[in-house]
Amino acid sequence: MTVPKSKANAATTHQVQTGDTLWLIGKKYGVSVKSLKSVNQKSSDLLYAGEKLTIPQSITAEERDLLARLVHAEAKGEPYAGKVAVASVVLNRVDSSLFPNDIKSVIYQVDQGYYAFTPVQNGTINQPADAEAKEAVQEALAFRGMGNGSLYFYNPVTAKSPWITTREVTVTIGKHRFAK
Repeated sequence: MTVPKSKANAATTHQVQTGDTLWLIGKKYGVSVKSLKSVNQKSSDLLYAGEKLTIPQSITAEERDLLARLVHAEAKGEPYAGKVAVASVVLNRVDSSLFPNDIKSVIYQVDQGYYAFTPVQNGTINQPADAEAKEAVQEALAFRGMGNGSLYFYNPVTAKSPWITTREVTVTIGKHRFAK
């Protein structure tokens, strides 16, 4: 089990309503289901109407916006699932000992003279994110730690590095291959 390195300070509480699930609450607040369960000492997914849950702090509004702008720039024209997967790659990198431990450092990382993400190099990361990219980030945050561990993604048609094709492909969504 990978434990996210981001801060887990209590930010607020949520009173469970009929129909609420940990997944929906996590998506609403942009926190992982795993962290919701951990902070609230839950061993199951069972919720009771009226129950109060502590919502841990996930990421800052600045980090959320930066991640959404990256998703918008990297996955414009891709299916929604691909946008969620791009955001998940960044979060997986934050949680991995192989990469920096915060969103901004992961996104702006330079390795061997190259930016990790093309939109940083070409400036498209500075364009505002659309609603779908923002929603994809919320979903990726709720899904955090439950995926297949992808640390990379690439378009096989445009990828210039032969190294990336040596990585184990976990899933293909749209024009992107995701790998670890």
